[in-house]
Amino acid sequence: MGQEITAGINAREHRQRYREKVQQCVDVLERMLRLKDFETSEPQAGLEIELNLVGPDMRASMTNEHVLAQIDDPIFQTELARYNIELNVDPEPLAGDRGLDLEAHLREHLDAARSRTGDVEIVTVGILPTLMPEELTRDAITPSPRYLALDEAIMEARGEDLLLDMEGRSGERLTTFVDTIAAESACTSVQCHLQVAPVDFAASWNAAQAIAGVQLAVGANSPYLFGRQLWAETRIQLFHQATDTRPIELRNQGVRPRVWFGERWVTSIFDLFEENVRYFPALLPEMSDEDPVQVLESGAAPVMSELTLHNGTVYRWNRPIYDTVDGKPHLRVENRVLPAGPTVADTVANAALYYGLVNALVRQERPVWSKMSFAAAKENFFAGARRGFNAHLYWPGRGDVPVDELVLRQLLPMADAGLEDWGVSTKARDRYLGIVEDRCKAERNGASWQVACVERLEERGANRDEALRRMLQRYIEQMHEGEPVHTWSLPR
Repeated sequence: MGQEITAGINAREHRQRYREKVQQCVDVLERMLRLKDFETSEPQAGLEIELNLVGPDMRASMTNEHVLAQIDDPIFQTELARYNIELNVDPEPLAGDRGLDLEAHLREHLDAARSRTGDVEIVTVGILPTLMPEELTRDAITPSPRYLALDEAIMEARGEDLLLDMEGRSGERLTTFVDTIAAESACTSVQCHLQVAPVDFAASWNAAQAIAGVQLAVGANSPYLFGRQLWAETRIQLFHQATDTRPIELRNQGVRPRVWFGERWVTSIFDLFEENVRYFPALLPEMSDEDPVQVLESGAAPVMSELTLHNGTVYRWNRPIYDTVDGKPHLRVENRVLPAGPTVADTVANAALYYGLVNALVRQERPVWSKMSFAAAKENFFAGARRGFNAHLYWPGRGDVPVDELVLRQLLPMADAGLEDWGVSTKARDRYLGIVEDRCKAERNGASWQVACVERLEERGANRDEALRRMLQRYIEQMHEGEPVHTWSLPR
C-alpha cells in the first residue's frame, strides 16, 4: 500500500508549490549522496505480495475491508480495489536458511488468513482470470483518499476515457474503453525490495533492468484478461494502458508514459529522481511542513514525503526508493516485474533467481550493461512478457537464445554464485533455484499451465467462461497444496 494522503487536496492550488518542493528534495538528496551516511548493513531483502479475493462463484469478491477485519493480522493491508489485499514482509538478511524461513512464514500467514475468510478465497495470480470489465467500475476502488484522488488525477490529466487495446499471440484481441483506473487493480504483483549502499545503487538497478525480460519469461502468470487469451504476462501491457495519462496526441509527440521501463542505464540513483522531476507532472500534490534543507543541516535525515509521493506515481518496473527507518536513511531497488503466484514456493524461487542474478551481475568485472544496449534490455522485457517460455532473448556473447537455454546454461549458475556470495545456504539455493531449473526443463510456468488447462477444458466442450472458472478452481486447489506450478496436473 502506498503513502496515504489528505482528502480533498486542491491540485491546482498546490501544483506549483509542490513542484518546487519536490525539486528542493531532489537537491537535498544530491547533497545527502555526497555527505550523508546511509544504512549499509548486510544485504536486506523484503517482499510485497498483492492478492485477489474471490467468492464461491470464482468471481471477484469486493470484500477486502471485511476480510481484513476477519484476518486481523497487520501483515495484510488494503490495495487499490476492493477485491485486492496486500501481504507485506519486512526486509531481512538473505544469508543462511532465510529463504526457507520466508516460505514457511508466508505459508503460515496465508493459511491462517484462509481459515478466517469463510467462503472467500485468497488467490495469488498475476491477473484474476475470471475478472470481467463490468466489475471494474469506480465503485470497485477501495474508498481511500489516496486511491480516489489518484483515479481522479489520472482521468483528469488524460481528459478522456482510457483505451485498453491488446492482441495476443493466439490472435485473440481485447479493445475497450474504461472511465476509471480500476482496471489497474487487475495487475497483482510481487515486489522484491533490495537495500543497497548509494555506491552500489546504479549497478544494482542496471542489473535488475538487464534481467527483467528473463524474470517475465520464466515467471509469467497472467495470460487472460476479460476472457481473452493475450500475452503470457498481460499484466505488463494492462498496467501501462490502465494508468496512461497521455491522450493519443501526447503519445505521438513522444511524451513518456508513467508506467515506464526507462531509456538508459544510470550512474546514480540521482539520475532517476531527476528524471521524475523533469518528465512527470504531479498527480497527488500533497505538501508536508518539513523543511528538508533545515532538517539536513541540523544533522538529521529528512523524510522528504513529497519526493517519495511523487516517485510513487511514476511506475518504473524497477523503482528507486529513498526511505528512513529510525531516523537513518537508506536506498532500495524495488523490483516490480514479477506477477503474484502461483504458489509461495514459486514466489520465493522467483525472488531467489532475481536476488542471485543481481548480485552476480553487480560483481562482474565488466558489467553486462557495458556490453548490452538499453534498447536490447527493453526488447527482452517485452519479448518475455509476450511470449513467456516461447521467447528468444538477447544476451551478450550468446546473441538471441531461447529463454530456457539461457537460464539453464548460463544464468542459473550465476544466480547460484550470487546467492552463495551473500551467504545463502546450499539447502536454500538448491530448493529455490532447483524449482526454476525444473520449471525451465518442463517449460511450465503459471501462464502456460493456465492456457493448457483452459484449452483442455474447451476441447471437452466447455465455453471460455466456464473453462476459466473451472481452471481457477483447480488453480486454487493446487495453489493451497503448495507444490510448484511445474508439477501441477491438468484435467484428464
